[in-house]
Amino acid sequence: MTNFAATASTALALALLSSGASLAQQQAAPVPGGTARLQLVASFEHQVTGVTVAADGRIFVNFPRWSEDAPVSVAEVTENGQVKPYPNEEWNAWPNAKKDQISANDHFVCVQSVVADGLGSLWVVDAAAPATAQVVPGGPKLVRIDLRANKVAQTIPFAEAVAPQGSYLNDVRFSPDGRRAYLTDAGAKGALIVVDLQSGDARRVLDGHPSTQPEKGVVVRTDGQELRRPDGRGVEFAADSIALSPDGSHLYWKALTGRTLYRIATEALDDPRLSARELESRIERVGESEPTDGLWIDKRGRLYLSAIEDNAVKVRDSGRDTTLVQDDRLRWPDTFSEGPDGTIYVTSSRIQDMSWFKPENGPRLTTQLWRIEGTGTRRP
Repeated sequence: MTNFAATASTALALALLSSGASLAQQQAAPVPGGTARLQLVASFEHQVTGVTVAADGRIFVNFPRWSEDAPVSVAEVTENGQVKPYPNEEWNAWPNAKKDQISANDHFVCVQSVVADGLGSLWVVDAAAPATAQVVPGGPKLVRIDLRANKVAQTIPFAEAVAPQGSYLNDVRFSPDGRRAYLTDAGAKGALIVVDLQSGDARRVLDGHPSTQPEKGVVVRTDGQELRRPDGRGVEFAADSIALSPDGSHLYWKALTGRTLYRIATEALDDPRLSARELESRIERVGESEPTDGLWIDKRGRLYLSAIEDNAVKVRDSGRDTTLVQDDRLRWPDTFSEGPDGTIYVTSSRIQDMSWFKPENGPRLTTQLWRIEGTGTRRP
């Protein structure tokens, strides 16, 4: 693709990731190769996708309305593994059956992601598209919850120009200074969203660009077979996986139905004066991988990938992906989060077991939240 930066930029990207990996190994991070172990944190009666761990260790998860009308959208996981609607029951009170009776702008409609920013806030990404279908008018938004007060402190609504019909806002990352948010749109026409968190202004960029679209010829396989719906349709999700370098200088992304990992300098993303062509010219092709859902770059610079075809979590080291943990219970590793001590958490959303692909399973799935033992910094 002629708009991508030269291979020298790619080499720099890989060098940055590999140097982070070396530092991590010096700090007793796990040795890749499948030697880490999963520890169950919680099991849920509904399909979970997102997880985040706040600086004080509190754990939050979310349940999208995909194949059922989940009774809770955002929840805090208690010490005994139970879920408590967060920040309260009212924000979680929107049901599909009453979508014309309850306002979408101040209730959670179809939440796809929750992320604690490390600055005292929990952010909620509401794609507002139950079953990844029709976007509910007035529903797409980014909601900030004050973790100390346990109250909604800010709501950033997304206009149709930012979240049009067919969109499905997927995940978000925040600049270290707390001024910018970057989201992926995994819907019918992939894109990135750049948000000024102070003004609430949002811009849709790389809309329809090849780097944000499903890649032709890529077929997701699980359990050794192509994953398809009864009518033959496969898995086609656009820009989904997203990660931000620890210093906030580069944003990484890839399509779920894709193998190519991209990155761009956030300095370019933050500049509204750049034309679409100028922005496209700043894209760097980092390397090839496999279909992934979640990405995460930890504080020590290691890139984690959810290997959805292998029930595994992998780590990229010097441009090569190696297995950190593989476990048949880790069905469709979805979203990562990093705890205060560096421990990595991951949800298994079991997408391959959904009624979309296996109607006999019905709409409800039991899903899990895992902690990867050995990824944290051990202290005596």
